[in-house]
Amino acid sequence: MRCSLFVFALLLALVVPAFLPAQALADEATTTPPDPNAEVQAQLDATNAQIQKLKEEIAALQKDLTSTTAQKQTLQNAIKALDLQIQKLQKSVTLTSTQISQKDKEIGTISGDIRTTEQKISDAQTGIAVSLRRLEQADREEPAVALFSGGTLSSFFDEAVSLGSLRNELQNRVEDLGALRSNLQTSKQTAEQKRQELAKLKTNLTQQKQGVTVAKAGQTTLLNETKNKESSYQALIAQKKAEESAFEAELVRLAAGLGSADTSSAPSAAKGILSWPLDSVTITQHFGNTSFAQSGAYSGNGHNGIDFRAAIGTPVHAALAGVVQEINQGAVKNCQYGKWVLVKHDNGLTSLYAHLSNIAVAKWQRVGTGELVGYAGDTGYATGPHLHFTLYISSAVTFKQYTCNSGRTSYIPIAPLNAYLNPLSYLPVR
Repeated sequence: MRCSLFVFALLLALVVPAFLPAQALADEATTTPPDPNAEVQAQLDATNAQIQKLKEEIAALQKDLTSTTAQKQTLQNAIKALDLQIQKLQKSVTLTSTQISQKDKEIGTISGDIRTTEQKISDAQTGIAVSLRRLEQADREEPAVALFSGGTLSSFFDEAVSLGSLRNELQNRVEDLGALRSNLQTSKQTAEQKRQELAKLKTNLTQQKQGVTVAKAGQTTLLNETKNKESSYQALIAQKKAEESAFEAELVRLAAGLGSADTSSAPSAAKGILSWPLDSVTITQHFGNTSFAQSGAYSGNGHNGIDFRAAIGTPVHAALAGVVQEINQGAVKNCQYGKWVLVKHDNGLTSLYAHLSNIAVAKWQRVGTGELVGYAGDTGYATGPHLHFTLYISSAVTFKQYTCNSGRTSYIPIAPLNAYLNPLSYLPVR
């Protein structure tokens, strides 16, 4: 019996420390070393404050930019708008870089938690294995042997009760192990999600850096064209307005000559079929016979798309997954849509992104919803930076050669008048 009690005492020494009373655990906690994650958390808090400050600065720049672009078209305002856009994009680059640094720290903390959890699981598995071997050894001792070796019936039952209690403790240990495994899986899933966010942030950072480059190039081009003279800038605006009016009239004439399109292949109008092509949405001109169109704009024939406020260098995204059917990289000065991208979607719709400053895709390339297709600008007849967005019935789209006032020709997409759809019927509710 003494041997059995010795084994039992040894087993308790191995297992029971893991199940000490709350007071004992509290006493032990007073000697626990500082949490290594506390310093990281302090860094994350400081980074969050920096991120919030950058967001406020970007919002202030956007407010100033919106006010500037709404003012009279002057060379001074145009240069100021470009300066503000460059500052905003540079702040966005800093913001994204800071967010990437923050995600790196979060991932590092989670990775550390995963390693700690894995060690706890390993320790628990080792402890359970040892405990079960000791318990099995004690169980192999026959009750009669224990009694006839000098033990009393009372001591035998006391030991049996203790062994039963120990079994319960081991069962709790197994349950704790299951909880540790669950925590480990949750930590891994969180880390994977953080890595995905990090990859998206890095993509955004690349786009924003390119946007800064494009905006600076646009500023240089404007200064070269105007020689920093207001009269030259106003002459340029007047030339674009004249070209715009001529183009709209020719576009309507060509579209009317195509007759009527079969609209049966177009999906029924429903909000949310398309996504917004810009991260920040402000519509400056709607589709169809708006009051602005009826006042003489677009030769009084209505607007064939919608216009969004978008400074030079603003990333433009595909409104829906599809294939790039055509692009126009070599924009003719003051002519038609400038640089544009045409994406044919899988649901019978085709979308046009026009007046771009730069194109980020190639013909026949497949793009996903929200994927970058280019950067907003003022190429073509645009009198100011914006994104022109047109939606067609895919089966009705064709292409024509358009002769600019300069005598140069350019390729343009064209469709019967009834094949132009109101994008707002398919875009999300604002």
